[in-house]
Amino acid sequence: MKKNKTLIATVLFLMISIVGVAQIVTPPPPAQQVPPVGLPIDSDIIVLVVVGLLYGVYKLITKRKASNI
Repeated sequence: MKKNKTLIATVLFLMISIVGVAQIVTPPPPAQQVPPVGLPIDSDIIVLVVVGLLYGVYKLITKRKASNI
């Protein structure tokens, strides 16, 4: 009886592996090109730094006014 169970289990495992190998593999989709970035920052980096400094000064001034009240 035990011999029959092991034989059946072996045959089932072999059948499953054959079915797994026989599956059709689809090729991967073609690579899509990444769209270009909308706004480059390399040409206007000085403007961004100045705006950042002005915003920082504005926040410091508003914080000092709020603490003096």
